[in-house]
Amino acid sequence: MEFTVGQIAQLLNGKVVGDEAAVIRSAAKIEEGKPGCISFLANLKYESHLYDTKSSAVLVSKDFEPKKEVSTALIYVEDSYSAFTQLLEEYQKFTQQTKRGVEQPAYLGEESTVGNDGYRGAFSYIGKKCVIGERVILHPHAHIGDNVTIGDDTVIHPGVRIYDNAVIGSHCVIFANTVIGSDGFGFAPQPDGTYKTIPQLGNVVIEDHVSIGSNTTIDCATMGSTIIRTGVKIDNLVQIAHNVEIGRNTVIAAQSGISGSSKIGENCIIAGQVGIAGHLTLANGTKVGAQSGVGKNIKKEGLSLSGSPAYELSAHLRAQALVRKFPEIEKRIQDLEISKAEAPKTGSAD
Repeated sequence: MEFTVGQIAQLLNGKVVGDEAAVIRSAAKIEEGKPGCISFLANLKYESHLYDTKSSAVLVSKDFEPKKEVSTALIYVEDSYSAFTQLLEEYQKFTQQTKRGVEQPAYLGEESTVGNDGYRGAFSYIGKKCVIGERVILHPHAHIGDNVTIGDDTVIHPGVRIYDNAVIGSHCVIFANTVIGSDGFGFAPQPDGTYKTIPQLGNVVIEDHVSIGSNTTIDCATMGSTIIRTGVKIDNLVQIAHNVEIGRNTVIAAQSGISGSSKIGENCIIAGQVGIAGHLTLANGTKVGAQSGVGKNIKKEGLSLSGSPAYELSAHLRAQALVRKFPEIEKRIQDLEISKAEAPKTGSAD
C-alpha cells in the first residue's frame, strides 16, 4: 500500500519539513532505509544515520533540531517512538487478514459458549463450562481447560495451555507455548527427608490489555489467585510463581523469575534475568536492572536498583567504579608498604 508523507503526517497529527508528496511504501530502520521507506529517530545515538539515510521520510520528536542539512522529509510529532508504533498498528490493520470461523477438528466442551466473529483453529480445545467472548482468536492447538473465561478481542497463539478456572480479560495477547495456571511449586518437607505435595487449589486472573510472551509460565495460586493486573507486558521465558501479584502497567523482560507470594507494584520495570525472592513487596515505579537479585522489600517508590543483592543504582555504580580501581589501589598500598620497609630507622643517639 502507498501513502504520501503528508497523509502520514495528518494521521499522526504531525508537521512536515520537506517533500509532503513523497510516496511511502514500507518502513525500515533509519540505517537501512531506502527510497519509499519511512523510519524514525528516537535514540539520539542513531542521529548520525539521519544525515545519510536513503529513507524518504523520518519521524522525529517535536523538540529535535538537526545539526546538519537533511535530505529526507522530517515529520515532527509529539513522540517519535510512539508515533511509529501507531503507524505500524494502522498499517497492520490494512494488511493483516484476521481469520474467522471454525476449522476442523476443533473441540467445544459441554455448556461452553463462544462469542461471535471469532476464530477457532484446527485441534484447538475448549473444555466444559467456558465463556469465550466476542472476536476471540484461538490458534491451532490452543488448549482451554474447564471453567475458563476469556474476554473480548483476546488472541491465544498456538500451543498455549490455559488450565482450569483461569480468568483472562479483554484485548489480551498470549504467545505460543505459554502455560497459564499450572501448579505452583508447593512441597512440604517431611521428617523422613521427603516432600509432600501441597494441593494448589487457586487460579490465575489476568486482567485487560495484558501481553504475555512465548514460553512463559504463570502458576496458579495455592489458595486465592495469582493476579496480573491491567496493562502488564511480560516477555518470553518468564516464571511467575503462585500467589504473585503484578501491578498495573508493569513490564517484565525475558528470563526473569518472581518467587511465590511477592507483590510487584504498578509501573515497575523488571529487566532481563532478574530474580525476585518470595514474599516481598516492590513499591510502585521500581526499576530493577538486568541480572539483579532482589532479596528485600522495596518500600520507597520510584527507586532504581541494580546488582545482586540489588541496591540503589547510584550506590551500585559508585561501588563498581571502586571495584575497577582495586588493582591500582592494591599497587599503591604495596608501594607504601615497600617504602615504609626501606625507609631508614631514626632514633635518639646515646
